[in-house]
Amino acid sequence: MYEFEIQNMTCGHCAGTVEKAIKAADPEASATIDLTARIARVQSTLEPAAIKAAIEKAGYPSSLKNI
Repeated sequence: MYEFEIQNMTCGHCAGTVEKAIKAADPEASATIDLTARIARVQSTLEPAAIKAAIEKAGYPSSLKNI
């Protein structure tokens, strides 16, 4: 499981956009978005860099917290 800190995620729409971006990169991924903590927890077979790139392409700078 990967955990990403998501910058600029301030509302439910933002959280939905981040989740959609993750699912577009890996349709089999499981993503849990914690809007309050600005964290996305992702279970995926993709490398974390690919998930991070998808989140950032959607307009949300992110950083990998832990694996």
